Amino acid sequence: MLQKKICMLGSFAVGKTSLVRRFVESIFDEKYHTTIGVKVDKKVVRVGGQDVTLVLWDIHGEDGFQKLRMEYLRGMSGYLLVVDPVRRQTFEDALSLQARVTESMGSIPWVLVLNKSDLIDDWNVDLDRIKGLQDRGQDVLRTSAKTGDGVEEAFSHLALAMLKSPS
Repeated sequence: MLQKKICMLGSFAVGKTSLVRRFVESIFDEKYHTTIGVKVDKKVVRVGGQDVTLVLWDIHGEDGFQKLRMEYLRGMSGYLLVVDPVRRQTFEDALSLQARVTESMGSIPWVLVLNKSDLIDDWNVDLDRIKGLQDRGQDVLRTSAKTGDGVEEAFSHLALAMLKSPS
């Protein structure tokens, strides 16, 4: 069976762990759980008519003290770049992180995930900039780990992009 490594990237507390738990176990926990280092989960999905094992690397969030260790990314086939649109800085940090990942790893399929769509009334991000990314062909999806909205679609969308990718 085909196996693909997906990394969950973004600032601390944007919902990376919650998205993985919702996707793999169909659960959501209101309590915040800090990821130390990396936690690995797996889920088999059907994509493009074939079964694919997604190996999900939930990597600690970046903050002022801890930066992403690029060695965690070795062998990845794609990544979800998660943003908490309630906290504008997480979008800016995500764009910076994406540039570093591309510089280090080259062109790899990725999806920008605007998590916490259940809090859309509280969003504090420049939607025109996000639309600009979409206009340039970047995949941007809205999710809510809390309600489950868009979670399966985000992982499935990335899985399909990885299968189509020449690398």
